[in-house]
Amino acid sequence: MLKPKLFTIYKTITRKQFFSDFTAGIIVGIVALPLAIAFGIASGVSPQQGLITAVIGGFIVSFFGGSRVQIGGPTGAFIVIVYSIIQQYGMNGLILATLMAGVILVIMGVARFGSVIKFIPYPVVVGFTSGIAVVIFSSQVKDFFGLALDKIPADFSEKWNLYFHNFHSINYSALLISLFALLIMIYWHKVSRKIPGSIIAIILTTFLVHFFNMNVETIGSRFGNLPSGFPTPVLPHLDFAVIKGLIAPATTIAILAAIESLLSAVVSDGMIGKQHRSNMELVAQGAANIVSPLFGGIPVTGAIARTVTNIKNGGRTPIAGIVHAVVLLLIMLFFGKWAKLIPMGTLAAILVIVAYNMSEWRSFKSLLKSPRSDVIVLVTTFLLTVIFDLTIAIEIGMILAVLLFMRRMALVTNVGIITRELKDEDEESEDTNSIGVKTIPEGVEVFEINGPFFFGAASTFKDAMRIIEDPPKVRIIRMRNVPAIDATGLHTLTEFYKDSQKLGTKIILSGIHAQPLFALTQAGLLDLFGEENIHGNIDEALNRARIIMNLPEIKGEENTVIEAEKDRKPN
Repeated sequence: MLKPKLFTIYKTITRKQFFSDFTAGIIVGIVALPLAIAFGIASGVSPQQGLITAVIGGFIVSFFGGSRVQIGGPTGAFIVIVYSIIQQYGMNGLILATLMAGVILVIMGVARFGSVIKFIPYPVVVGFTSGIAVVIFSSQVKDFFGLALDKIPADFSEKWNLYFHNFHSINYSALLISLFALLIMIYWHKVSRKIPGSIIAIILTTFLVHFFNMNVETIGSRFGNLPSGFPTPVLPHLDFAVIKGLIAPATTIAILAAIESLLSAVVSDGMIGKQHRSNMELVAQGAANIVSPLFGGIPVTGAIARTVTNIKNGGRTPIAGIVHAVVLLLIMLFFGKWAKLIPMGTLAAILVIVAYNMSEWRSFKSLLKSPRSDVIVLVTTFLLTVIFDLTIAIEIGMILAVLLFMRRMALVTNVGIITRELKDEDEESEDTNSIGVKTIPEGVEVFEINGPFFFGAASTFKDAMRIIEDPPKVRIIRMRNVPAIDATGLHTLTEFYKDSQKLGTKIILSGIHAQPLFALTQAGLLDLFGEENIHGNIDEALNRARIIMNLPEIKGEENTVIEAEKDRKPN
């Protein structure tokens, strides 16, 4: 449905909810301030350009978006690609690439590609996200340690070679400020969760630098005075040779924006119990990326951290995102002159925290226990992102995932709910193990997955789970026809288990084949589900469900065919 969420729900917004959104918007605006400045500088543009991106992107994404609570703006995911484009094509090239990405996003939304983005393999996402985190950290070493370097190369190996040969030029005052800011952001949550640690770090370190007249580089010493007015729109110079070279980077920006914004929307859906409109969200992201570069902005996408902050502070409608954009605009117009006093080491510390949060090292570590094909995709995407180029990493990562999936794909995958109410007599006569001939207690649901449980089937599985409005007391996942499972399938099962725990639903797995069983064991999921909830056939699983519900077990339900098949094939 290509209709902005705001246009649908504005009549239902109460006065109480409006003031709750208004308050959340102010808080998110304050949280977004240091991040917008830091992302702008790290991307190779001015602090003002980072702010203008948050203002324009934040407003358009909230006003036209398909999510109730999405907060748009610059994010860490774009730092690597934006910096690379500026190094190679200059600011005009960045404007063109962002405009092109915006058009691609709009086309994706209009063509109803929103659901297709869910098919991006989990190892690819974790691989390039972890790689981006390493690159962001690498880009902040100079400012964190205050190294006396003029220009930092884009290449990863050249960058670290330069650091090692110039580490003797460390500025201990800058390092002290950076460490102080880092410690504040790590431990401030023990003092207050309402006020972000990044704001406190900026205030205290700025005060220290200027009170003690410390020899530390600031935004003002590097960029001069920041303009306090709203920039006028500027059209880029069209050069078709440059446009041709920007097709791949622009596509990368569009894919990153789509993945991050829809991932953020899905996470927020789970927190507020609502559903977003993925295609409308893509159109809004596209519009934001078309308008933002005209005013000197950089690429825009949905920001997970700011969106979660919005929700935790009571934001439930797009009003909060609009207020957040207005707050940033007012800060830029009336308080921008004070931003020049912020130490560069403090911004470097903020980005070090961002890089750590982006690294997903726990997910990376757990994926190393996945099937070999997923590990290959993960490590390849990660190394290509760090050593070579993000565009190449995503392209090759996707190709590898598709090829490895095609190798293991044998059947068309589908997920269906099977209950007592949905019986097919013809099917039962052919399949003596059909659930239709079994006795299913009230409060028990049985799902059967047919075919490899791969990254595409994972989204189907999630959609099937949403069909049930009232969660059952016990849900049996029947996997007798699942010959293979990949990392995304494992991740989906893990998330599904956690969600079921919150709803009070017990999960039982039935009829697991060798490859899925080995993958589940390697990933530690057998311990998570509990061995007592893993059964070789549906009869044992149903009896386990009866035990959980304090019902008597049914003996002798297995017929001779099932007994003969039990040792040969799980069911």
